[in-house]
Amino acid sequence: MLTYVIAYDISCNKRRKKVSDLLEGYGQRVQYSVFECCLSATKYQELRDRLQQRIRAEEDSIRCYPISRHTLNQVQVWGGLPLVKPPESIII
Repeated sequence: MLTYVIAYDISCNKRRKKVSDLLEGYGQRVQYSVFECCLSATKYQELRDRLQQRIRAEEDSIRCYPISRHTLNQVQVWGGLPLVKPPESIII
């Protein structure tokens, strides 16, 4: 699992609402148009596919930044919600 920072700039209110609603199901909103999501490779691909169906690439912009475990420990947060981190281990 990786943590992703996903930021968007969507010109149409209707499309922007669809994107934010979708992202709320995958992660935590940390700024108005920025989410942090802890996702497996499968869930990340699923999210990418679903996001691409909701935007117009010629008008909108979505950026997904993966954060490695090494870099995650260097992230500084001042105010707001704590950083979304992947679980240390997964028990099945």
